[in-house]
Amino acid sequence: MGGHAKARGAAAALGVLGLLCAVLGAVMIVMLPSLIKQQVLKNVRVHPSSLSFNMWKEIPVPFYLSVYFFNVLNPDEVLKGKKPQVQELGPYVYREFRHKTNITFHDNDTVSFLEYRSYQFQPAKSRGSESDYVVIPNILVMSASMMMEDRPMSLKLMMTLAFTTLGQRAFMNRTVSEIMWGYDDPLMNLINKYFPGMFPFNGKFGLFAELNNSDSGLFTVFTGVKNFSRIHLVDKWNGLSKVNFWHSDQCNMINGTAGQMWAPFMTPESSLEFYSPDACRSMKLIYKESGVFEGIPTYRFVAPKTLFANGSDYPPNEGFCPCMESGIQNVSTCRFNAPLFLSHPHFYDGDPVLAEAVTGLHPNQEEHALFLDIHPVTGVPMNCSVKMQLNLYIKAVKGIGQTGSIEPVVLPLLWFGESGAMEGETLRTFYTQLVLLPKVLHYAQYVLLGLGCVLLLIPVVYQVRSQEKCYLFWSSSKKGPKNKEAIQAYSESLMTPAPKGAVLQEARL
Repeated sequence: MGGHAKARGAAAALGVLGLLCAVLGAVMIVMLPSLIKQQVLKNVRVHPSSLSFNMWKEIPVPFYLSVYFFNVLNPDEVLKGKKPQVQELGPYVYREFRHKTNITFHDNDTVSFLEYRSYQFQPAKSRGSESDYVVIPNILVMSASMMMEDRPMSLKLMMTLAFTTLGQRAFMNRTVSEIMWGYDDPLMNLINKYFPGMFPFNGKFGLFAELNNSDSGLFTVFTGVKNFSRIHLVDKWNGLSKVNFWHSDQCNMINGTAGQMWAPFMTPESSLEFYSPDACRSMKLIYKESGVFEGIPTYRFVAPKTLFANGSDYPPNEGFCPCMESGIQNVSTCRFNAPLFLSHPHFYDGDPVLAEAVTGLHPNQEEHALFLDIHPVTGVPMNCSVKMQLNLYIKAVKGIGQTGSIEPVVLPLLWFGESGAMEGETLRTFYTQLVLLPKVLHYAQYVLLGLGCVLLLIPVVYQVRSQEKCYLFWSSSKKGPKNKEAIQAYSESLMTPAPKGAVLQEARL
């Protein structure tokens, strides 16, 4: 009796444990998605208590700026009307450092900040040094010539004389460092003296001079603390709700985020929209495919073909015009009226005539397409490579001798890529807390439910088997004597020989 009682107790205990496991598993299946969502919402908002706040404040991902220059091999022939021939030099790689300052929270669920950028040259990652010489168009001369195109001939002749006096030519031979970070130019000094404020350069002139050790403007973005639907979206940039560089309200709108984090819980129907102060406009990337980065599931977003399309091919871009071929965007209105154009490197995804007009360009998707890999659950970038090309529209301007007989052409100056990938301790922490732990909990809920169901069967099986034993014992006790007598009589009949000549009859059951 003692053994049966212990077995009965053990079966009951396993049944109770199974019930608890099954209930816990069922509750987890129902509640876990909601709990994970609440934790993600809590930790991606812009607030000092969130896990992502320090990542947002001081981006832990090492960013690199890789710059490729287009060295013009035949400048004298170009002045005579020949097709430009270029050679790509680089990359010249710089470590990019970003940090936010003046972080101020406001009562309307927004936070404002300045983000400073600085660059350090990385010789080990570069192909060449900053002392390398590059032949490129003289941006100041060509820009000033284009601005004078519709002015009286007398002014053009005066400008030609000024260029000659100052030793200015249509093409210049400068070092990488000078082109990037600035050089003293007598023409720039003359312009600043007689036309103050015409250019945003008070000292040296360089293509990246205004970016190094400077901020990208005062951003005000929504924190998502009170209203999660607008998390990370830009409210204002430099106090403006929209810019005034372009010719339509749609093109002047400041849409999307500041380009660092996006709203969580993305789907393939989601898009990445952000405002770029360098491009003076908002840009939208579209979903391409899902993938995995270091064990972390990602969505890859790329630029649509319409990003730099002209107004004829894509009417919403009409506000960015005056336009030329599709694949380049006129940014003169936000770049002191210089005839500058943005595009993808090597005019990738642009009208083929753009690349055909310059010898030495080889556009291809693998090297020249931009992408962002985003963790869709949190909206945090895992791996990115944003690539842009800066081009100058040049041509002969009648009356300005320095421009010679240059045939109209959009000539690439350089292209650059900003790239960064999460790594090290930041990556491991992100993977553990936001990928591994939810995955373990996801499987645990089904394991608990299955284990609970199995344990619940143990007392049921034990009870059924106990009832069978009791029934057999009861049946044998009640019918035992009669059965024994019948079996004994039958056995004796089998042992007795049959009489001689007797016919055995068929037994009937």
